Amino acid sequence: MHFVSKCFDDLTTGELYEILKARSAIFVVEQSCVYQDVDGVDPTSLHIFFEDDGRIAAYLRAFVKEPGVVQMGRVLTVDRRVGLGGKLLKAGIKEIREKFHPGKIYIEAQSYAVGFYAREGFRVTSEEFLEDGIPHMKMELDL
Repeated sequence: MHFVSKCFDDLTTGELYEILKARSAIFVVEQSCVYQDVDGVDPTSLHIFFEDDGRIAAYLRAFVKEPGVVQMGRVLTVDRRVGLGGKLLKAGIKEIREKFHPGKIYIEAQSYAVGFYAREGFRVTSEEFLEDGIPHMKMELDL
């Protein structure tokens, strides 16, 4: 398994296919949520993932939300209960710091995962809200 961090134009077609496949499997099929995953944000995003034999094991994307703020999203792990989510989050924060130099990272976390992000220093900044029928909370990490 190896770590990868690439801008959209640097992704191979195989990597892009595997990313979209993993996102669809988790966010559309597993969570029974019909939504437009291909949302026009990917071309301006940094794609951060762990790859294992050409397969995406964990993934997230990051993009500039506004000056000084980077949004992290589409956070997923295919290989679960092996500590990969924490590794991905730590690596993602490190890459965002190095590539974007933001003052903060913003996420819209699914409510069940708030504790996962809080362990890395994110704090809740909103009441719970529904996004595509799934409860979420806004969170921020000051850098």
